[in-house]
Amino acid sequence: MLDREKVIVALDEKRVQFEEYAGGLRNQHDAIRTRLAKLQEYDYHALSNFLDTLGDTPKGALPTPEWDEATDLCLPFGQKWANHEDARAWALEVLTGRPVAAVDGSQIPPSKDFNIPVGAIQIGWFINPHQAGTPYVKNISFSVLSPNELDDGIDEVVDDRAMPSGRVTLERFMGECDQICKIMADYADAPQRAKPLCFFDGSLIVSFAVQLRAGQAQTYLNAVRKLVDCSRDSRVPLVAFVDRSYSHDFVNLVDTVSSTQLGGEKLTISDAGLLDGYLRNWGDRTPLFYCDREDNLRREYDATLYNDVAFTYVRLTRDRVPARLEMPHWIVDEGLAEDVLNLVRAECVVGGGYPYAAETADALAVISHADREHFYRLFEQFARQSGLELVQARKAASKVARR
Repeated sequence: MLDREKVIVALDEKRVQFEEYAGGLRNQHDAIRTRLAKLQEYDYHALSNFLDTLGDTPKGALPTPEWDEATDLCLPFGQKWANHEDARAWALEVLTGRPVAAVDGSQIPPSKDFNIPVGAIQIGWFINPHQAGTPYVKNISFSVLSPNELDDGIDEVVDDRAMPSGRVTLERFMGECDQICKIMADYADAPQRAKPLCFFDGSLIVSFAVQLRAGQAQTYLNAVRKLVDCSRDSRVPLVAFVDRSYSHDFVNLVDTVSSTQLGGEKLTISDAGLLDGYLRNWGDRTPLFYCDREDNLRREYDATLYNDVAFTYVRLTRDRVPARLEMPHWIVDEGLAEDVLNLVRAECVVGGGYPYAAETADALAVISHADREHFYRLFEQFARQSGLELVQARKAASKVARR
């Protein structure tokens, strides 16, 4: 348990570092205004032409023609409601007859308490047709990972024993992508307005995979590439929803344009932090950009994937920074982006700031601590019935006895 006084003392010891960090962000405000003013001197064609002169070096983000439609980085939503009932009435009108789907996953990592590693994955999906008389779909899949499926995912050593939890995370990610692709395939031949908007929980820009071993990084990229390609081929719209993004793609564009003329240190603020003050009203968003991020994944594996992803930031709650929404570029190219974004807005009205379908998929997929303990007990029973020599660590057995 935590000792309150010791926590307070430990925090106070680092007070200066926290104050320096917060002060650094405040000190960037003048630089931000100056650099944004330089960026906003360009219209879309002039900005695109200028970026072309910089060659193939990634710029963070690339503008779309919406750049010329924005005023001070904002495309206003325009809808005003007197109360939440009015907002829900608008959402109902937008969503009626428009299917929405979401997929999420949860996992059980191998336990260091047993000598035989076992993992598990649960994928949940929800499809709401928003059509009277047509039932919604709620379902889950559950799969177990045996020791031989976990051997190539070693990323943690506990008491001289390797624990392959990274492989479980990877399998869950691939399972989520595969399930979305299955839903898309089911609707590939439907009329465009009858195709569901599919939510993906997280970013399509998987920079985190650069920290993984080479084989796993490629597998993550392959899963995202498959997801983006499935959306394009089936013409089923896909939106990746990032509730709290720490990305710097737009900030890097600001730095790219301003550094050639203004110089100075790079901005450290996130896109969402910078844009928070520019998207003042609910539903307001930035113009769309194509992602042009520089990272080792792009350099070493797939130089084209990121440019196939467009992103925008949208104000969907009053008390948090704007959410980052990503979509395959074909949606932008075919003029479907605003329709898709209105579906997202409507889902967030119903869900209280987060897409209702995504919340439902999460609730379906989630595996609680009690569920994990139940799984491990079932695994113990399975091991006994199968004649497996399953050994429980002394510490774990002691915990059980004490509780």
